[in-house]
Amino acid sequence: MAAEQRSAEPPLAAQVLGLLVGRGETVAVAESLTGGLVAAALTGVPGASRAFLGSVTAYATDVKREVLGVDGAVLDERGPVDAEVARQLASGVRKLLGADWGVATTGVAGPQPQGGKPVGTVHVAVSAPGTGGVVAQRLNLRGDRAAIRAGSVDAVLALLRNELIVPRKSEARQGQGRGQDAEQNGGDGCLQP
Repeated sequence: MAAEQRSAEPPLAAQVLGLLVGRGETVAVAESLTGGLVAAALTGVPGASRAFLGSVTAYATDVKREVLGVDGAVLDERGPVDAEVARQLASGVRKLLGADWGVATTGVAGPQPQGGKPVGTVHVAVSAPGTGGVVAQRLNLRGDRAAIRAGSVDAVLALLRNELIVPRKSEARQGQGRGQDAEQNGGDGCLQP
């Protein structure tokens, strides 16, 4: 009975926007495999315009390089599905749109592998304000194309939420950046702890 009486936790997008509005900060999104789904999740929340500035769907590698400033040598050497590419996408969209925070998704939703990367390989990243640095996370998601894309949206929003609620090392160390990676495995398109 007590579980039934508890109110449901707000969706991730609403949590993120609430945290951003509370801090007086903004976010911009760079998406590849998610093709606008992160932006749609954020703009589906009433009042999103108070914190969401916009997005760039950088599906083509040339757009990643020419619009968002991803290093061409990195793209040539590692391909578009890479943690460093995700970090540069997040930083690039943050700078391009003048946001406090930038988030990015890149990966292989399927149905075929891409550039030697198996279906379900995804990298998400969050670029923090100022010199706060960029954190990236690698995901190994399972499921069909829709499930992988949905899992990617949830993962990048969860990563942003966690960066917003946990004091950043950069704040404690006064500007020293972050470049760490984490890895998560998912089953049937869902993240598992």
